[in-house]
Amino acid sequence: MDLTLSTREAAGRTVIAVGGEIDVYTAPKLRDTITELVAAGNYRLVVDMEGVSFLDSTGLGVLVGGLKKVRAHDGGLELICSQDRLLKIFKITGLAKVFTIHSTVDAALA
Repeated sequence: MDLTLSTREAAGRTVIAVGGEIDVYTAPKLRDTITELVAAGNYRLVVDMEGVSFLDSTGLGVLVGGLKKVRAHDGGLELICSQDRLLKIFKITGLAKVFTIHSTVDAALA
């Protein structure tokens, strides 16, 4: 399955809507998008993962790398995720303590 990405501005943040599978083959596309956004001066990112059907360690690495990039500019990267199977991955890896995870876009932008 492919990875779909779309970005939009909302409430002073850049929302990246992600759909499909984030794995070793598709993760570079997400990494490149985050890198381009940071290079363009977008340091407050929200990654909407509601459309993500699969996430592996490569995808987790991209998210952590993105967080490091925005933090270097005093920014932040928050996640939107309400799917139990993805939340479980964040909890098991300890990344639930690293990322701020919201259940909806509205909650993230509030």
